[in-house]
Amino acid sequence: MSAESSNSQSLHTTCCIVGGGPAGMVLGFLLARAGVDVQVLEKHADFFRDFRGDTIHPSTMQIMHELGLLEEFLKLPHNEFQHLSIIYNGVEVTIVDFTHLKTARAALGIMPQWDFLNFILKQAEKYKNFQILLQTEVKDIIKENGKITGVIAESPAGQIEIRAALVIGTDGRHSIVREKAGFRVLSTGAPIDVLWFRLPKEPGDPEQTLGRFDYGRIMIMVGRGDYWQCGYIIEKNGYEKLKSAGLQQLKKELLIVSPFLSNRMDLIKDWEDIKLLSVVIDHLEKWYCDGLLCIGDAAHAMSPVGGVGINLAIQDAVAAAELDYISSVFAHNVAKLSLARALGGAADKVELFLKLK
Repeated sequence: MSAESSNSQSLHTTCCIVGGGPAGMVLGFLLARAGVDVQVLEKHADFFRDFRGDTIHPSTMQIMHELGLLEEFLKLPHNEFQHLSIIYNGVEVTIVDFTHLKTARAALGIMPQWDFLNFILKQAEKYKNFQILLQTEVKDIIKENGKITGVIAESPAGQIEIRAALVIGTDGRHSIVREKAGFRVLSTGAPIDVLWFRLPKEPGDPEQTLGRFDYGRIMIMVGRGDYWQCGYIIEKNGYEKLKSAGLQQLKKELLIVSPFLSNRMDLIKDWEDIKLLSVVIDHLEKWYCDGLLCIGDAAHAMSPVGGVGINLAIQDAVAAAELDYISSVFAHNVAKLSLARALGGAADKVELFLKLK
């Protein structure tokens, strides 16, 4: 789409990042830190959304360390585990041991994703060339002469047209950016979905485990301070069938795998207390085109197993910030920006000067 509207507000930046999740926020911070003008567009008013990935792997701890942020990062409320175990048919089995890792923090952290994102935002806002636009939802991309040159978004103030030297799609597994770019999505398929809910912790509850495997059922239980975030594994597209059997039947199934929860099942009052995660595992055949790059779930939606999604999204952001192509685009754009300032900010003077050169 390339049409301009007289009712649209027009903005310009070097890098426009669509989506304020882990990939988008970390990349925005890294680029701003490197001197690049960045605008992050986030469709929600804040980062507070429950049942999002909150596992901080040792690899992410290492990134925080290398950025000089780990000490401050670890002051945020979180839990850490050097070992992870599962309960298999009533027997506890240790399946993960982080203590042998040669990293700055040989442990897995559990931290609400909104706290992580707010921490990264705080770091990014130290740089004047970083800007985040909340409640700004991208509806389309702008394509001119075969190149992506920006996006069109809706905000409380109306339609916004944002021009950029590079657009980064970090808007998740249902990415509007990749859809509008026509990227081909290859689905690996997933045999499961997950029902997420929370129940309070009580004295005498078992220690943290990664999951409970009993009687052909699987329950993931993540300790978050004073409550459990629970994930009950169901067959793919089996939610409606389970729902038709009734809430009491579901509670019976939950108690088979986690009987110690019996005294708090009444806190699940209706299906509104349960969040369905439709598990998607896919990847793009090609992550980029001229003027556009997708990373994180927008490029490769991950299984929720092990909480790898958030950590791979952050790894994507680090890798993207170091790509030679991105560096060359930004170097050219920064040079033009500096030249524009020297010539009084007139774009036509800049283009004329570059042609003469």
